[in-house]
Amino acid sequence: MKRLWLVFGMLLCSANWVNHAWAQSFGVELHNTLMPASGAMGGVSIARPQDLVSAINANPATLSQFRGTQFLFGGAWAEPTFNLYQNGSIPFGDPDPLLESFSAKSTAPGSPGANVGITQDLSELGLPATIGVGFVTSAGGMVDFRHVPASHGTASGLTVFNAPVGLGVDLTERWSVGASAALGIALFNAPFVEVSSMTPGYALRGTLGTSYLLTDATTVGAYYQTKQSYTFDNAFIYLPGPAQVVSNVDMDLPQNVGLGVANNALLDGRLLVGVDVLYKLWNQADLYEPIYNNQWVMQFGTQYSAGDYRLRAGYVWAQDPLDNSPGSNIGGVVQPGAMAAVRYTQGLMAITSQHRLSFGIGVVDVLPGIDLDMMAGGMFRDHAQLGEYTATSIESYWLGGGLTWRFGRGACEKLSAPDSWCSGS
Repeated sequence: MKRLWLVFGMLLCSANWVNHAWAQSFGVELHNTLMPASGAMGGVSIARPQDLVSAINANPATLSQFRGTQFLFGGAWAEPTFNLYQNGSIPFGDPDPLLESFSAKSTAPGSPGANVGITQDLSELGLPATIGVGFVTSAGGMVDFRHVPASHGTASGLTVFNAPVGLGVDLTERWSVGASAALGIALFNAPFVEVSSMTPGYALRGTLGTSYLLTDATTVGAYYQTKQSYTFDNAFIYLPGPAQVVSNVDMDLPQNVGLGVANNALLDGRLLVGVDVLYKLWNQADLYEPIYNNQWVMQFGTQYSAGDYRLRAGYVWAQDPLDNSPGSNIGGVVQPGAMAAVRYTQGLMAITSQHRLSFGIGVVDVLPGIDLDMMAGGMFRDHAQLGEYTATSIESYWLGGGLTWRFGRGACEKLSAPDSWCSGS
């Protein structure tokens, strides 16, 4: 019990440290960076995830690493420091508004993230498979400058929740495959000055994955994820004089390709080292195609096991996705105004920082059959100049945690892998 209070005390200290944050995402997608265990490892989870929601949300083939019945309830908090610098007047259509010069910090509040999942292996049915169901926060971002009159009500926001259902199957003792389908629920306030409102949308997404145990200590994994295509009805409302123009806005979360490797040969199996590589196809995604380029992401994570404790750290390098030659057709809407207006709109989604750090701790059996995982991280401050008039500054910090209940066998039994690497342990 003293150990439980110690760990929660560390969490409270972390909460006092986190006073600004946001945009740990790549573009707008999170990719397991807010998960209780994987988040502490920079989101590394394609080959050997250390929490079940990371398997449900990324490579479904790794679901077969989870045995018995396991349930995870987790959450996270991210809060922004986003500054926008506007130097010069920009026309947004005819007649007004005419965007004026200003410099301000976004007042958008911090954002909570929910990550819940359950896995059940099907061995009692004679099937070498595990099914997983989850509810996760998978994408998002918000900016709000409505407190600045010169911004003409500039605000934008996106939150995407996904409810994935996945299946991982062991084809051999070393080779697993998996598939998942996710229903996405999105709330979107399009990034157009004085011409949009919060609108809901729904879309499906599929994922195919595989994992292979190369040696007793090395696992490789890969997955392909389809686009998630949303149409937000009547999300663009423009009032040019006496007329009114209403239009839908199309938005895709992009296709993603991921490749990962994990190895625990060091320190007698106590040190797990993982590397994930992601490639995001923004150039084929509605709304983002004119403002983002395709993006590479490199994630590095480690986990050291010391008795019942898991000490984790991670580093992420993410390529700056901003397109230096953006287009004016954004999600099916031709941006009112000149290229300076397009650059201003692009600045509202300028997640440009390339470097992130994370760390965390896990405790096995903090109560009988219950594991506790906590994580925190930060994205280094970055500045971007977009065209002649618009510049941004952004930094980010976040923290989160989760509890995992294990029933039945409740741990991986993959070949001769050491017990310390049982997923969820």
